[in-house]
Amino acid sequence: MKTKMILKSLVVLGLLSTGALANDPGMLTKPSPKVQGMIDKFNLKVVDYKYAKGKVAKGTRNGAKALFIDARPNKKYKGGTIPSSLNIPDTEYSKYVGQLKDVKKNKEIIVYCGGWKCGKSPKVANMLKKDGFTNVKLYQAGEPEWKKKSYREVDLAVVKGAQAKNAAVIIDARPYKMFLKETIPGAVSIPDTQMDKLKGRFPVSQIEKVITFCGGYKCGKSHKVAKKLLSLGYKDVSVFAAGMPAWKKAGLATTKSASKMMKKEAPAKPTMSKNGLKLGPDEGSVDGYWFDKLIKANKVPSYVQIVDVTSPEEFKSGHLKGAINIPAEPLKANALYAKLPKGKTIVFNCTAGGRSIEAWQKIKDAKLDVSEIYYFDANIDCKGNDCKIEVNEPIE
Repeated sequence: MKTKMILKSLVVLGLLSTGALANDPGMLTKPSPKVQGMIDKFNLKVVDYKYAKGKVAKGTRNGAKALFIDARPNKKYKGGTIPSSLNIPDTEYSKYVGQLKDVKKNKEIIVYCGGWKCGKSPKVANMLKKDGFTNVKLYQAGEPEWKKKSYREVDLAVVKGAQAKNAAVIIDARPYKMFLKETIPGAVSIPDTQMDKLKGRFPVSQIEKVITFCGGYKCGKSHKVAKKLLSLGYKDVSVFAAGMPAWKKAGLATTKSASKMMKKEAPAKPTMSKNGLKLGPDEGSVDGYWFDKLIKANKVPSYVQIVDVTSPEEFKSGHLKGAINIPAEPLKANALYAKLPKGKTIVFNCTAGGRSIEAWQKIKDAKLDVSEIYYFDANIDCKGNDCKIEVNEPIE
């Protein structure tokens, strides 16, 4: 009996040492060898979820105990980010770093991106260090881990899309008098000070998408409601931190203005490409759930060429069946475009969606023809051609 117990203990210790029990909230998995090389080269400290959560604190921009930087493309940032974060994409560092002009050089900064295989966060962290910031750390597990364990902050576009499609319960966390005066049409009033009294207004289903908002980036009421929802077991909670001020600034209808505004019919978006690819809601995207089904059924149409834009090392370790490798990051738009197979509908993919979006955006910004060039926004983890795919939710 003692021998069996000892063997079980050794197995558990082995699992812990290899990171196989990574679902344990206290455990960290390992970066890819390429990312680890960057972490070592740039002498960066990696922090875990517990540490990051403690620094997010109240979740507001003025209440967080550290400055969080999302190194992913702006489109990914808008879709969902760690509360209080600013966005500095690695490929547009000089364009976005001006946001930090008044930040003290010794301010604690925590940089993250799309997970353990994502090299964007160490790149941005190193750029910040070169610019004189002395207290820069990495939360390398990044947005994918955070999304599974906590609530995220979303952009106006996400809320607008959810409201238009009736795809989320939108909660106004401000005082009821402010709600009566003016709110987002369709929102439910659950003031943060009355959560226990009004918890019956929370959705019955805990997998329902919920978005909370209040009076802007400095308002903590929406964060309090989001945390309460998490404590009750809700799985898909977000905060629209820009809140009511951003909604009104965008000229969107409120309960006060809706009756005075003429409804404008938006032109219908195409649903299929010329060659027959089903398009996603976000510009340039393939319908992720549709494409995922085709991949899993081994029925990707012959007119489609999947182009994996990751590094040769990443591609060699695993990729979608039938994909070819064209590392996009080092290439300028014309060079990337020239390498693409002709006469095919191109679908870019990477490990977390960020680099595929950037590849598409690079070609579009160069005013090259993207009518049959798209991206697949998904988290993809492959060993050989055995791939685990998790489709990312569209922004719009």
